[in-house]
Amino acid sequence: MRTDPQPVAAGLRRHPPGDLAMWVFILAELLVFGVFFAAYAFARAAHPELFNQYQANLDRTGGLINTALLLTGSYFAVRAVGAIRRGGATACQGWLLAALAAGGAFLLVKGAELVHHYGEGIRLSTNTFYMFYLSLTGFHYMHVIMGMVILAAVAAKARAGAYTAAEHTGVETGAAYWHMVDLVWLILFPLVYVMR
Repeated sequence: MRTDPQPVAAGLRRHPPGDLAMWVFILAELLVFGVFFAAYAFARAAHPELFNQYQANLDRTGGLINTALLLTGSYFAVRAVGAIRRGGATACQGWLLAALAAGGAFLLVKGAELVHHYGEGIRLSTNTFYMFYLSLTGFHYMHVIMGMVILAAVAAKARAGAYTAAEHTGVETGAAYWHMVDLVWLILFPLVYVMR
């Protein structure tokens, strides 16, 4: 006897939120960062004294502030998704703008740190530690900028009424990318600034 498949419960998903293409891109980005982190770990194991010496010069307070800023920005992105799922386009836009503000503050704090290092004559060629530090944090910095561009575009579309409770894939997609940026920093900060 043939039976029909069970209906999917209302609201139950069979796929991650957002656009599948963005998830493929996110996984590719995480793979790149994973390779970068592995290379850093191998170099650190080969030169622990060098890495410990120059790691001590990093601004851990600034790094901790930036961790709080990105976590706060991710919280705001979650609230934006929740708002649009309830049909609150205006609230969604407000939460996205708050996430953008957190991202902008991150860029200011991290930018000040990079300018300070540059003023001290630190470059990629200074030593192996600074080559990794500047490469990793600079690469992440560019991802924060990209995440802010995405969130700004999503906020503009939310303002224009492009999203509803029934169709808000763009908001989920933008939030997913922002969470990836946050996740990478949650690995990068302890790895580069704290762990010895």
